[in-house]
Amino acid sequence: MSQQGGRPAGPEDDWWAQLYDDATGDTGPTAAPDSLDDRFVSATGTLGAPAAPEALPPQRTGPEPGPEGATASGAAGTVRPRAPWEPPPAAPPEPASFPPGPMPPGFTQRGPEGRTAPPETAPGPDAAAKSRPTAGTEGAAPGLDAPPPAPPPLPPDAPPAPPSPSAVPAPPLPDAPPALDSTGEPSAPRTPTRVDLPAQPPAPLRFVGTRPPTYDAEPTALPAADPDDLGDLVADTVLDGARYGVCTLRAASVRGDSARYRGEPRRDALLTARFGAGEQALVLVAMATGARATPGAHRAAAEACRWIGRAVGRSHARLVEDIRAARRGDLKSGLHRLTDRSLGRLRAGAAEQGLKPEEYSATLRCLLLPADPACRVRVFFGVGAGGLFRLRDGAWRDIEPPVGEVAGEPVVGFGSPPAETPEGDRLTMDLGIPTPPSPYEPAPQPPREPFRFRASVARPGDVLLMCTEGLAEPLRGEPELCRHLTGRWSEPAPPGLAAFLADTQVRVKGYADDRTAAAVWEA
Repeated sequence: MSQQGGRPAGPEDDWWAQLYDDATGDTGPTAAPDSLDDRFVSATGTLGAPAAPEALPPQRTGPEPGPEGATASGAAGTVRPRAPWEPPPAAPPEPASFPPGPMPPGFTQRGPEGRTAPPETAPGPDAAAKSRPTAGTEGAAPGLDAPPPAPPPLPPDAPPAPPSPSAVPAPPLPDAPPALDSTGEPSAPRTPTRVDLPAQPPAPLRFVGTRPPTYDAEPTALPAADPDDLGDLVADTVLDGARYGVCTLRAASVRGDSARYRGEPRRDALLTARFGAGEQALVLVAMATGARATPGAHRAAAEACRWIGRAVGRSHARLVEDIRAARRGDLKSGLHRLTDRSLGRLRAGAAEQGLKPEEYSATLRCLLLPADPACRVRVFFGVGAGGLFRLRDGAWRDIEPPVGEVAGEPVVGFGSPPAETPEGDRLTMDLGIPTPPSPYEPAPQPPREPFRFRASVARPGDVLLMCTEGLAEPLRGEPELCRHLTGRWSEPAPPGLAAFLADTQVRVKGYADDRTAAAVWEA
């Protein structure tokens, strides 16, 4: 029937109608014996002490009342069955039959009643006593838990029986080789109470300083998107890495805390590219930062990276040759031209959009890494604010080159001899790229950042860090951040991508700008 009290919707309640339908007759009394005495007899037979067949009461379907209301079980001439707590009779009847299976030795089966006896002998009192159930077997099903009979005695001249497989001792197993630890020495024996757990890395540091920053540590809001210009979207985080020659590169760009909170796009742009193959390959890392509080800052930074990447890629063969030959003057003048040409594209784009040159501009910092293992010259150049640091022998050093100077340690054969100019720069490395003409006459003269250049030789174990202003300022202003990165990056092996990203995201109160960093570990 329906639990909701309504009318059933289908045949699911037919069983109820069939059970209580008037057309179905009653089953009536059962033909099988089902009285109290019958159940008692069945229970006593199950417990292993059945009554004698001739002593069982006559089976009937119910009690028959006597003249005074007594039942037939109390009439004279009937024998009451033995209860389980009563002692057994002196001569209990023999078991009806043996359980299925092989017959015990010395017994055969005969007779229509299925009784068994030893051959040519009649069962006596001793045999009946032996067949009586003991305390260990009384109440158990026949043939299941009873102990097996003893085998018959062997004749004196019989050969000895072979030992059973269970009696033959198994050969000893060879000793397992001792377990070795990571150093090759035998490890301590393990016990069930000893558990060797893998060493867990320490939890990443979330911030340094006396108190955490005000903003949340994770992104909060996404920048607004234009459905017709989804390619203009910028990811919150960019992570990259590579290994060429004797150096390992890790690079990351992360949106700042304030931009994450306000839902503004990341103003920093990061480009990692390889030009060429084999030992002639050249790796470029370029990072740029758009102007603050301008709507197209992220687009200007991305265009600056693309333009410098295109210019370096087209001239990578000549650049690799100059880096190997340590032509410092040629490198400075050539890269200066490439940088001016790339930033000139931004100034031209600002004029096309009707913006001031400073509203559509970006800082630009680049690093050139040759893939040749025999060349350890690392070239830095760029325009604008940022940082260039080196970790050597556990100490950080700010190696940002002075404005307008060629910085770096002196190297044998490094630098070009004076040719056309007193400064020693041969201003002939234009790489076949003409200076772009200005679309305006007279050409505007916007304020320009000075060009920075540094070419130096790295030593094994050095860590070179190039970063934007968002990470350079806390490194210069918070000594605890320098100590933290010193402990993290002084290991022989460079960190993985995830570990490097966690290190660059260590927050410092008062510094909430975008962070872009590229670190190079020297093998």
